[in-house]
Amino acid sequence: MIAPMRLPCVQSQPMFRDLIQNISLISALTGWLLAQLIKLLNFIIRERKFDYGFLFRLGGMPSSHTASAAACATSVGLRSGFGSPVFALAAGLLALIMIDAQSVRRAAGVQARLLNQIAEDFYRNHKFSPEKLVEFLGHTRLEVLMGLLLGIVVALLVHSCCPEWAGPMPTPGA
Repeated sequence: MIAPMRLPCVQSQPMFRDLIQNISLISALTGWLLAQLIKLLNFIIRERKFDYGFLFRLGGMPSSHTASAAACATSVGLRSGFGSPVFALAAGLLALIMIDAQSVRRAAGVQARLLNQIAEDFYRNHKFSPEKLVEFLGHTRLEVLMGLLLGIVVALLVHSCCPEWAGPMPTPGA
């Protein structure tokens, strides 16, 4: 008779506790949230009004995608070592996210701006109401760099504030 397969993580702790105590995930979420709050504060200072929707908008200073990915990659490096294959994977994904943020999505934003100008001209002459495309999509290199630095600092702070969660990553089969 074949014994049922038992998963080590299910036996040792409930999955929910593993999830909420995952310091790399906490670092990533904290990096994203802090970047979005910085964007909101910049908006409030610049426009003198509050818009909670700014917490979920794309683009702006700093890049929240980059901050989140940098915090996660830094945390993974701190936990498993900066020479580990897991960190190499996290760093590779961080590089892809940074390239996407400052080139692909930025180009889409520039194209949206141009299309909106063309549509506005067309609709002004033909009495239609234009539906605008989102123009604020990508990031400048400075916004991506600030997201990277923010993410690294966030991961270092989270690891120093929660050292009991910052142990080495468990090895498979252990």
